Amino acid sequence: MAAVSDLLVSRALTKRFGGVVALDQLDLVVARNEILGLIGPNGSGKTTFFNVVTGIYRADAGAVSFDDRDVTSASAQAIYDYGISRTFQRSRLSLPLSIFDNVIIGNHKRLTQGLWFNLVRRGRFRQEFERNYRAARALIEVFEPALAERMFEPVAGLPMIDRRRIEICRALISEPKLLLLDEPSAGMTHEETAELMNDIMQVRDRNRDLTIVIVEHEMGVIERITDRCVVLNFGRKIAEGPYRQVAADRQVQEAYLGVG
Repeated sequence: MAAVSDLLVSRALTKRFGGVVALDQLDLVVARNEILGLIGPNGSGKTTFFNVVTGIYRADAGAVSFDDRDVTSASAQAIYDYGISRTFQRSRLSLPLSIFDNVIIGNHKRLTQGLWFNLVRRGRFRQEFERNYRAARALIEVFEPALAERMFEPVAGLPMIDRRRIEICRALISEPKLLLLDEPSAGMTHEETAELMNDIMQVRDRNRDLTIVIVEHEMGVIERITDRCVVLNFGRKIAEGPYRQVAADRQVQEAYLGVG
């Protein structure tokens, strides 16, 4: 049974792709309100874990519970409704659409949809638009105030750091309990990465109830912003604890940090 402080718990979680075992009876706990770093070499199972937790992949064995609810067989939509949002390694923005459009896509579960509503209930439609515009703009302003002045511009012309900001805002607009960030610094410079981490910490400071799991290869990021780390290798957990503790672990050094 999960402890009261546990938000996400996986027990003996297993995922295979043919003869490849991507997750090998993985036990992993995410505590409420923590920032957890999920690290390990390429192919260690980090993104697969995210995909199983969010319903993109179905586990072959084991169980996942979220907020005291069994979500092992839940659909991606149901898991989103329960309060888990995520970003992806590769940008998933719709480049021709505006900043506002891309952010508000993440809030579709709260939108009143349908041609009848949009055409006939014009007053309600305008109220809903204005409410969602204010929410999207407020999020963007936390990350980059200047970007909030360009809400109806296409995202195609924006640099990578701003695209990453928009992706994170899209994940946050639904007010999730758990935010999964899959290599948010991918494609950015060290300076841009540091800037984006500042943004994430501002979001966290404003919402202390938000739990974050971050997959990241920039160890400076992991050391700086996480409360605890879990290290995976070949789909198994090989270490966990504060960053300095796991970084000093010989098995972690050999598997991930390149120390022979």
